[in-house]
Amino acid sequence: MKLIRSALPLGAPPRISRRRLLVGVGAAGALAALGWAGMSAVSGDGPLALVYRGPAACSGCAEAVAALLRSSPAGFRTEYCGPDEQRRISSDALAEAAVYAQPGGGEVRPAWRKLRDHAELIRDYVAEGGHYLGFCLGAYLAAAEPGFGLIDGKVDQYISTGGASVDSTDDTIIPVRWRDRVRHMYFQDGPTFQLRPGAPGTVLATYDTGAAAAVVATFGAGRVGLVGPHPEADRSWYADAGLTNPDGIRFDLGHDLIKSTMQGDGRAAGRS
Repeated sequence: MKLIRSALPLGAPPRISRRRLLVGVGAAGALAALGWAGMSAVSGDGPLALVYRGPAACSGCAEAVAALLRSSPAGFRTEYCGPDEQRRISSDALAEAAVYAQPGGGEVRPAWRKLRDHAELIRDYVAEGGHYLGFCLGAYLAAAEPGFGLIDGKVDQYISTGGASVDSTDDTIIPVRWRDRVRHMYFQDGPTFQLRPGAPGTVLATYDTGAAAAVVATFGAGRVGLVGPHPEADRSWYADAGLTNPDGIRFDLGHDLIKSTMQGDGRAAGRS
């Protein structure tokens, strides 16, 4: 069982809890005319997904996000990027990636201090047609001040909202309504999202309060997929926390988030 710092929004006091995180690398690689779906169909080894792994994340989170991407119908190949990885976060690395994934993990402000030097690179990557996936802390970091500023709206802490069924940062299971079906998900102090009225975007899932638990939005020519709970949580997460998901351990919600983020007007091809 790994101890990690919970992901908290702007101004929240630091708390300690459990969970993991890392980064990965991804790449696209085919014909612009075919779009992203066609691209993955003709690419034998799949599009590249970059996953962050490093001090802004917690042990195990990056690996879980990478496994989710590899198991998705698109069949991503994944690479980790970060200060101690062979791949660093750079314009060249991002130019090869179909998607950049920021897993969950530590507190927002300390994580931001480790990532802020890369903010302009990541913003430019998405604005020019790239894709960003943010899980828990990675979703908090899509906000502005502090954060990458990738969402036209607000990112808040679910457990601090009125009527929230959970008021602790402990690892737990919560019900969400995902595309009008009630499902149970692994949760540890994840965020809610409120898009500005009129801002383009789709709510994939809501908490029991009606607040958004997963959204897909646009940023420039790119797309941003954010989720508060953990659709990437594997069997070891539940075993470590002594939790049982009544729906079983399934990854279809994570796959839906990935597909919904990648489809549409994203960058059709990168450099392989």
